[in-house]
Amino acid sequence: MPTQAAEEPHVTNLKPIFGASGVKGKKVTTLSSQVLTISDFIQSIIKDSPTEIDSPFSVLDLRVLIDLMTKWNTNLPTVKPFYAVKCNPNISIIGALAALGSNFDCASRAEIESVLSLGVLPDRIIYANPCKSESHIKYAASVGVNVTTFDSVGEVEKIRKWHPKCELILRIKPEEDSGAWCCLGLKYGALVEEVPELLRAADMAGLKVTGVSFHIGSGGADSRAYHGAILLAKNVFEIVSQLGMPKMKILDIGGGFTSGSKFDEASLNINDAINSYFGNEDDLVVIGEPGRYFAETTFTLATKVIGKRVRGELREYWIDDGIYGTLNNIVFDNAIVKCMTLRFGSKPENITCKDSKTYPSTVFGPTCDSFDTVLKEYPLPELEMDDWLVFPNMGAYTISSGTNFNGFSSSTKHIHLACSSSSSVAREQTMF
Repeated sequence: MPTQAAEEPHVTNLKPIFGASGVKGKKVTTLSSQVLTISDFIQSIIKDSPTEIDSPFSVLDLRVLIDLMTKWNTNLPTVKPFYAVKCNPNISIIGALAALGSNFDCASRAEIESVLSLGVLPDRIIYANPCKSESHIKYAASVGVNVTTFDSVGEVEKIRKWHPKCELILRIKPEEDSGAWCCLGLKYGALVEEVPELLRAADMAGLKVTGVSFHIGSGGADSRAYHGAILLAKNVFEIVSQLGMPKMKILDIGGGFTSGSKFDEASLNINDAINSYFGNEDDLVVIGEPGRYFAETTFTLATKVIGKRVRGELREYWIDDGIYGTLNNIVFDNAIVKCMTLRFGSKPENITCKDSKTYPSTVFGPTCDSFDTVLKEYPLPELEMDDWLVFPNMGAYTISSGTNFNGFSSSTKHIHLACSSSSSVAREQTMF
């Protein structure tokens, strides 16, 4: 059975994480490399109180978060991470990342308040929203969040009026298409020809422009686009010099990172481009805004089968979460979800379903909308009421985008904290 972190002598190096704001005081279950994976842990939660379990629920694996930060520091040692809170605002992941040394990218007053509530200093926050309401700007000024992005003359005037001490980072639009499914350049980023006017407007307003930011897009972006975007940022640095304005110091390469081999590829392109175009800038500060990179693979979702219908070979199941809740990433984030099954219904003796016989299955969410469909013709073994479907990689743009449609609230789901071993993480990945 899982044990409390305090009883495990081999996790003394993890004490800063367990003592972090947002984590401290909560139960953190450490998992043995020989005994438990996250799937095993989920089974133990269900078995301990099958009729009382708050379903659906998620598990946040702090070990995955630690390993991801180690990987970031190894691959991008000169890039300071500013976690994009919008990706997953769970207080435990924010607190753990703060303890690991991450800074934060906030886009609203509520996100700033959430980060500050954990004792994070305001100088670790960038207000990375190029278009802000005046009330939010005034709030940022009142709490000492003194760096923000902009891409329009109108934003310069708002900041001059309500937060004149704020440093500005000019958000530019990359010239080339990265192929990302979410192209943020459709909404944000100054065009090349607009840059001189924006710099002059900020200078005339008495505001200090300290850097340049961009975002190549989220989801499937070609990391080679970093070369063109970083070159464009270098050109802005040169324009600032030509205009006689104070030298800039910050290069913000945005977000859109994913873990795994794509991160390795992105890292190579980023490091190469920085060395090529900013190699002589000894005092350059490079920051990134990873959200998906840290959040996606750290969360696993467990949902209960609450309904079943058989139509020939086709099986239809209803679960207690769906696209209006945690699984909204299917619609809004182009997520391709996969799952494994846990059997606790009519055949509880066969806990992990690895039956050779599978059926094309449709899985619906709990709402009365037929659009609330999670899986179509997905191969699943025969399931019964009170069996479970477990979905890995459910941390990015999931709980942050859920709704209360039809009275099903995604905000009431319980999140269990665990810390697996590196070996159990590797074994878990082979199960899906």
